[in-house]
Amino acid sequence: MNPFSSGTRLRDMIRAIRACKTAAEERAVVRKECAAIRTAISENDQDYRHRNLAKLMFIHMLGYPTHFGQMECLKSIASPGFPDKRIGYLGLMLLLDERQEVLMLVTNSIKQDLNHTNQYIVGLALCALGNICSAEMARDLAPEVERLLQFRDPNIRKKAALCTIRIIRKVPDLAENFINPAASLLKEKHHGVLLTGVQLCMDLCKVSAEALEYFRKKCTEGLVKVLKDLVNSPYAPEYDISGIADPFLHIRLLKFLRVLGQEDVDASDCMNDILAQVATKTESNKNAGNAILYECVATIMSIEDNGGLRVLAINILGRFLSNRDNNIRYVALNMLMRAVTVDSQAVQRHRATILERVKDSDPSIRKRALELVYLLVNESNVKPLTKELIEYLEVSEPEFRGDLTAKICSIVEKFSPEKIWYIDQMLKVLSEAGNHVRDEVWHALIVVITNASNLHGYTVRSLYRVVQKASDQEILVRVAVWCIGEYGDLLVNNTGVLEIEEPLTVTASDAVDVVETAIKRHSSDLTSRAMCLVALLKLSSRFPSCSQRINHIFIQYKGSLVLELQQRALEFSSIVDKHQNIRSALVERMPVLDEATYSGRRAGSVPAVVSTSQGSPLNLPNGVAIPTSVPLVDLLDLTSDDVPVPSSSGGEFLQDLLGVDLSPASLQSGLNQAQISGTDVLLDLLSIGTPPAQSSSSIHDMLSSSQENNSSINVLEQLSSPSASSAVSTPPGSSSMMDLLDGFAPNPSKPENNGPAYPSIVAFESSSLKVTFNFSKQPGNPQTTVIEANFLNKTSNAYTDFIFQAAVPKFLQLHLDPASSNTLPASGNGPISQNLRITNSQHGKKSLVMRIRIGYKMNGKDSLEEGQVNNFPRDL
Repeated sequence: MNPFSSGTRLRDMIRAIRACKTAAEERAVVRKECAAIRTAISENDQDYRHRNLAKLMFIHMLGYPTHFGQMECLKSIASPGFPDKRIGYLGLMLLLDERQEVLMLVTNSIKQDLNHTNQYIVGLALCALGNICSAEMARDLAPEVERLLQFRDPNIRKKAALCTIRIIRKVPDLAENFINPAASLLKEKHHGVLLTGVQLCMDLCKVSAEALEYFRKKCTEGLVKVLKDLVNSPYAPEYDISGIADPFLHIRLLKFLRVLGQEDVDASDCMNDILAQVATKTESNKNAGNAILYECVATIMSIEDNGGLRVLAINILGRFLSNRDNNIRYVALNMLMRAVTVDSQAVQRHRATILERVKDSDPSIRKRALELVYLLVNESNVKPLTKELIEYLEVSEPEFRGDLTAKICSIVEKFSPEKIWYIDQMLKVLSEAGNHVRDEVWHALIVVITNASNLHGYTVRSLYRVVQKASDQEILVRVAVWCIGEYGDLLVNNTGVLEIEEPLTVTASDAVDVVETAIKRHSSDLTSRAMCLVALLKLSSRFPSCSQRINHIFIQYKGSLVLELQQRALEFSSIVDKHQNIRSALVERMPVLDEATYSGRRAGSVPAVVSTSQGSPLNLPNGVAIPTSVPLVDLLDLTSDDVPVPSSSGGEFLQDLLGVDLSPASLQSGLNQAQISGTDVLLDLLSIGTPPAQSSSSIHDMLSSSQENNSSINVLEQLSSPSASSAVSTPPGSSSMMDLLDGFAPNPSKPENNGPAYPSIVAFESSSLKVTFNFSKQPGNPQTTVIEANFLNKTSNAYTDFIFQAAVPKFLQLHLDPASSNTLPASGNGPISQNLRITNSQHGKKSLVMRIRIGYKMNGKDSLEEGQVNNFPRDL
């Protein structure tokens, strides 16, 4: 009996394993079979080797270890007969991988089989080599595979090409040996060989620039001819799929043309005609045709510019968007997102279809279409697109509202043509999906509202109308409560009424009703209720007739179980009862917030961290010193390791403004004697924060100087001067006011400099070095400043290897010219000069600021000094 032809034992084992009801039973059957196989291997039973290897492969597929049968595979491969080799190579590919050391033993057998006279045995060896070839085997067997690329039988050539692909992936250095043989495969008539030859050439292009150039010059025209013949070929039943001749070869040729046409004008021109022919002649009513059209579009979008072809490609994608198949619509949206960056105008023609896809039933298509709409928005179409998206927001599914709301808010903020339109659209979004709006979005809305002084009345009246209808939107309630607290008098007095507004009559009691309703809603969170208490305190000053009613609300919350609300209620009730004389000053309107600064903080336009090297403490200007162990943080912050510096992130920027989540340390800062550390200054362009030092006169003038316009740079210069570094006791009255204001204080006034427009400054000075900056402007270019830096050595030793480095925030661009010398003479005998050129993209909005580092050698020892320059003249 021939054991190979009889499968009873293998069939019996499979039947026994499948009959097992538990995993334990299955393991028992497998252990029994493995023991029998081990016995046969130890006895060198050649009659049942076929069957044993077949059973081992099935056991391996079940996940059980079969390493003990690896040598049996090698023995079968070394056998002279084809049946033995076939089962041996199959076991080799299943039971081993390229990481097995035993694989080295089979290299010689594979080499012999590659040179065998039987083409079927050659095919077995190529198949195995293409699956488990390691780098060592690739180097040893590459010559044989290269020879087989010209073998007489097309099936062997095809397998040799596939095997070559694995070889060059394992050993890219061998690629140059296969360039010419691979190019010869592109002339094949057999589609299988041609298909593998094209794939081999593509892989060669990925690993070898030489191969890419060779194929561009020698093979582009031939490939175009092959594709043209394929497009115009008559019906061939062996290659026909849905009426298209060999779509797989179509797609492979288009991908290879895409590789050849990228960044090459000549190759792109050569293939323009055939791409247009493929795009126009291929039918799109079958999936095979759509696949070819998609690859054709991808090739057109990747090769060098041809406007007419790209419009044709984008029109094809537009047709895809109307296809019933979800996958085709999705890939069309993906490709259109790439096409937007190349030809936005052509994509804009399909805007209506893309908007329809935002309402698609498939969630992945909706998200992709929304991302594409976001890319299509510009200043000219922002209004109609936003209107469409907001209308869809009203009927969209709850799970999609988060993404849709985020995109609408980003579009409105980025492309808003005017503030009134921005406010209107944001109110619509807040009324429809306010609970999905992120904190930084409504923070930004409040910043915009504070800057639109002529729209304060319009905004608060609009919010009053909207909050009556959509009181369940938490974020809308917060914005409405904040605005009513700030501008409640404008609401009641109908101040600043615009022509587009409808008449509205609101009493002081009505305004208080809105806030009272919001604070008593069971769904209101801590933040909203805290904001309501602050708004009520402000309304008690705006509407004295409602003070008793408001105080009654405060008394109700004195017993709140939430400490934050209890503390606020106690303090605010005390203000209403006992501090009538200071209440109006405490709750006057918030100052206008700087939009540019807030936007910059949200975008992260300031470098975060600059690491320091070991050595002496940093010598910063104005006597500020920071230990080297502390990282040099934000270029716009002067920090101290004694006192923690408040975070300047966009999310925390409005905490004090909104009166929410105030830290206990800040509430208690005005009760005790203030010890000034000299460097605890938040260099905040909005001048919001608690300065570490306040003179008694500045606290006394806190209420009277709120209308003064003083630069935050002047505040920094005052606070960081030596005179500001002494401890000052604050009067009890001013301490209580500081507690109630949470540390808000006006900037101390400083006389303006009446000197020249761009005076020289001492940018840095230490005991060993002095740096002076001289400024000049280029005519007609106010954003660019030329700085001449002069370095003076104050010691009696010369400095060698002198290097000056500087860093600036992202809104500045810095260019450094070479220094006049790298040696700085001793005792000021000749300074070094170096020119810097700074371009300020926020000229007129933000001042210059710079961190500098100076390195040199003194007596052969490396020295490093670092500092921050923040005393630039204002107009730079």
